[in-house]
Amino acid sequence: MDHVLLLFIFFMPALGLANGTGTEQDFTWHLKKVPQIVSERTFSLDSPKFEAKPNLELNSVCGIECQRKLPVPSLSDLKDFLSYETIFENGTRTLTEVNVLGLTLDPAGNTTAHKSLRRKRQIYGTDSRFSIYDKRFMTNFPFNTAVKISTGCSGILISPKHVLTAAHCLHDGKDYVKGSKRLRVGLMRTKSRGDGRKRKGAKRSRREALEAQEDSEVATGLRRRSRGGGRKQRRSGRKQGSSDGMPSFQWTRVKSTHIPKGWFKGFSGDIALDYDYAVLELKRPHKRKYMELGISPTIKMMPGSMIHFSGFDNDRSGQLVYRFCSISDESNDLFYQYCDAEPGSTGSGVYLRLKEPNKRKWKRKIIAVFSGHQWVDVNGEQQDYNVAVRITPLKYAQICFWIHGNDENCAQG
Repeated sequence: MDHVLLLFIFFMPALGLANGTGTEQDFTWHLKKVPQIVSERTFSLDSPKFEAKPNLELNSVCGIECQRKLPVPSLSDLKDFLSYETIFENGTRTLTEVNVLGLTLDPAGNTTAHKSLRRKRQIYGTDSRFSIYDKRFMTNFPFNTAVKISTGCSGILISPKHVLTAAHCLHDGKDYVKGSKRLRVGLMRTKSRGDGRKRKGAKRSRREALEAQEDSEVATGLRRRSRGGGRKQRRSGRKQGSSDGMPSFQWTRVKSTHIPKGWFKGFSGDIALDYDYAVLELKRPHKRKYMELGISPTIKMMPGSMIHFSGFDNDRSGQLVYRFCSISDESNDLFYQYCDAEPGSTGSGVYLRLKEPNKRKWKRKIIAVFSGHQWVDVNGEQQDYNVAVRITPLKYAQICFWIHGNDENCAQG
């Protein structure tokens, strides 16, 4: 039954058109000219302490109502927020200041459609998440673009060498989290016969042996964290992944990480949710299909207002978990939605499928980063919601610049 439902979801473009208005709306990826992000100067910073504790569930003060009241950032503010830190594998760190060219400021500010804020936990009524067991789905697009981050989050492949994830998976706003100095990304694979066995005549260098040992430690740490924080496993020698369809991971080192300066400072003096995104550059490129970036459309331009994302929720250890839901509310930079999710799925790439211009083909693109479950103070009461950071034209230009190292390939999105 699950296979039939997944086939229906992923291979029926009309899923979100059942509201009767789909034939009248233009659900197409419209190319837009994006601003230019150009670097002005880069200088070295002191190495961080790497002492922050990973926190997969954020406590924010500025919620939906607060976001509506935030002032419109000036060009000077945006140049400051879009400047970025780069931290390298050896622990060194730089700050790059940028300029923004060709930008037209929106005077409307953080407008949203007023809707009620929900008041329940992450799982709402019937759990609508799907664990992907079938290898035909797990190892093929779009599910194989989901990756595991060694600090406990998820991410998504956006180029042969780059991964998009949430900034708070790596930095708490004041310092980098423990474990981010030796950051790894786990790419899904299914075990085949002979995995882990040394082939005859194969030689392994000391560096390769050390990397294999480190990767094993990463995998073991993630299993223990998701199963109860350090409890001794009965079969400690069991490798991550098994022959029952559970994914194993090929762990790859991260060469460098980019985080926008906006994450470190915000208008409200609180954590800056609008800039909760980061890009990791892998030390070794992969050869699998990745998901392209897209500029986030408004809710009314989405079929059924539906979004999709897959990640590695902590309550389903070792499983790839997929979900889809409709967006309830939006601001210029954030989506508020009701997707069932648990810690661990934070950093997942939120995507949808629209038609390509002048073609009959439908194409999936990433339009947001799942920031996770947020607690906020609303009228003196603690309430919660799930939030995703939208890929706006400015953020598209910045992420594209990080991928290509120039703005020549980032003129349209």
